[in-house]
Amino acid sequence: MIFDFLIPQRPRSVQAKNVQTWKHTVKTEAQKTWTGTVLPEDLELHLTLVYLYHRDPVDVDNIIKPIQDALIGVIYEDDQQITDVQAHRRHLKGTFDPLNYPDLLLQGIYTGSECVYVRICQSKTLESYL
Repeated sequence: MIFDFLIPQRPRSVQAKNVQTWKHTVKTEAQKTWTGTVLPEDLELHLTLVYLYHRDPVDVDNIIKPIQDALIGVIYEDDQQITDVQAHRRHLKGTFDPLNYPDLLLQGIYTGSECVYVRICQSKTLESYL
C-alpha cells in the first residue's frame, strides 16, 4: 500500500452544486497525512473507496471522479495514473469483521458517522484482478 486516509464526511456527487468545496475537503484530509512527494507520472495506481452511509446514499459511481480530481498535484501528477478503481458503499449498520479491515476503515466504522475511506496503491497486473 502506498497511502490511505479517511474523509470524515458524507461524500458529494460529481453533479453536486458544492462539489468544489468537497474537492477542497478531500485534498485537505489527504494533506494531513500524506508526507511524500507527488508520485511519478509513470506509476500506475489503484484507487479503492469505501463509502459508509446512514441513509439516502449517494451513488457510489458518482463519488469517484471528484475524489480522483482532488488528489491531483497532492498524491499523483494526473488522474490518468489511476488505472484501476474499486468503489464500495456499505450501510453503517451492516455487519463488519474487524479482523479483515485496515485500521482507518475500522475507525470510520466505529465513529458511526458517514465517511469515505480512501486507499491508493500500485496497480497489479490485469490478470491478478481477473
